[in-house]
Amino acid sequence: MMASQSTTTFSPSFISTRTNTTDSTHLTRFPFRTRPQTRFSTRRLVLSSRLNSSKSSDAGGSVNNGDFAYELHHDFYRHRKKGSPVFVTLPVNSVGLEGRISRPKAMMLSLRALAAAGVEGVVVEIWWGLVERNEPRVYDWRGYRELIAMASMCGLKVRTVLAFHQYGTVTDDPNRIPLPLWVLDEIQKDPELAYSDRFGRRNIEYISLGCDIFPVLRGRSPIQAYADFMRDFRETFRPSLGCIITGVLIGMGPGGELRYPSFSSLKPNHHELGEFQCYDKYMLASLNACARDIDKREWGNGGPFGTGSLMQNPEHADFFRNKDGSWNTPYGEFFLKWYSDMLLLHGERICREAETIFRGTEVRISAKLAAIHWHYATQSHPSELTAGYYNTSNRDGYFPIARMFSKYGFSICCSCFEMQDAVMKTINPDGSPEGFLRQLLLAARLCDLSLEGQNYSTNLDDGAFNQVLKMSKFYSNGIEKRPFSFNFVRMDKKMFEPRNWDRFTRFVRQMSGRNIFRSRLNSSDIRSKTTSKATEVGLLYPHS
Repeated sequence: MMASQSTTTFSPSFISTRTNTTDSTHLTRFPFRTRPQTRFSTRRLVLSSRLNSSKSSDAGGSVNNGDFAYELHHDFYRHRKKGSPVFVTLPVNSVGLEGRISRPKAMMLSLRALAAAGVEGVVVEIWWGLVERNEPRVYDWRGYRELIAMASMCGLKVRTVLAFHQYGTVTDDPNRIPLPLWVLDEIQKDPELAYSDRFGRRNIEYISLGCDIFPVLRGRSPIQAYADFMRDFRETFRPSLGCIITGVLIGMGPGGELRYPSFSSLKPNHHELGEFQCYDKYMLASLNACARDIDKREWGNGGPFGTGSLMQNPEHADFFRNKDGSWNTPYGEFFLKWYSDMLLLHGERICREAETIFRGTEVRISAKLAAIHWHYATQSHPSELTAGYYNTSNRDGYFPIARMFSKYGFSICCSCFEMQDAVMKTINPDGSPEGFLRQLLLAARLCDLSLEGQNYSTNLDDGAFNQVLKMSKFYSNGIEKRPFSFNFVRMDKKMFEPRNWDRFTRFVRQMSGRNIFRSRLNSSDIRSKTTSKATEVGLLYPHS
């Protein structure tokens, strides 16, 4: 069955490396850039906003909303002399299934409190499964338009995440957001559109990248569907792009990250090896074609043997063992290169579309990589390999990805900035979040990429915040100041508890620098007013 499919729909060029698959036309349209293209204008924008009105004041003015007066000075990133801006990711269910803001009063008060604390802006996740929910090419942006307008009224910038993945894996999760219903209908008709592991377990967090270019979604390919969504977003929000909406992160996989769904997106276990996701018919046909191309047909029938169980010690798995594991054999190198090249090709296809669509809009486009650090201290790095990152003790798996993003002018977003090796070693001796992050940051520096950091967990203690400051300086300090910003994930009731709020606002001041938020009141008054607002917000959140 697989042989017939591969002969009719696949060719070796489909699975070859990025350089080979990019034809001369694409090379002409998207020449390699050693420095990312600047997307921001050189003007300085001084913005003052009325918190209770959608009508903004004249540039440079200040207003009083009855609680406090403030002035926000927005320097686009290239003009920021010191400090790094802080953004806050809004709750997953900020816009409900009906397409409306879930709790508008609590949201408005929350945004006011964030603005008072000196936060630069908010991150809004825009879910494919909500906007294009019922029918292809029928988009409902109402709730997100209202939410972005609300943030603008509070003087906040907005970063959007175009989320092409499912949120939540448990059916009864109240916050669960599935893929569009019409997409799920197509997956039900053809389950091979979903990723599969060696046990035949299907994962519908994200459509299998094996069918990227095939018209499996009612006449469109997944890449075409993503591009149409991005294009409609651009047209809908065009007046806000570059001034209110300053960044767009493009989802490229489960959890919004460029990776395979080898582990749980919501609660990954820090011992989990992960499973190779290459057993749907589209991935198998590509692997089969690649193996035939080098006259190794026996290598094209599936993933590696001896990969152990999910929670097994990698030293007890033949494929992942440090010294004589088959990951370091000609077969292992062939499979891992094919597997990672397919992921890189998927990223390049989306980057190519996004660069074209958002060209000239003055928004910074970015993509997210997964922070898979729990086997970083081993030689084979099994949990990274199963996720699609061919990163081992003798191979750098992140530089090719960073180089690809640099080619299209993307920034990189990554989490685990608050995690410390000393703490991780008590949980998992093989883990090293700091080691992983340093390697990724070095690749980003070499490719001259802007970086967006995130926290992995919602730990709000001083040690976590100090670690973020330390790792941000590791990236941004030096002769060449590289743009760095931080996305705090995410806003919830716990964040507004007095003790946590005090820590958070202190962190924002340390990260941003006082040139970002210039108040006409003294600092003690600011703390008093922002704490009062945070308390008011906390009372509106459910007791959970």
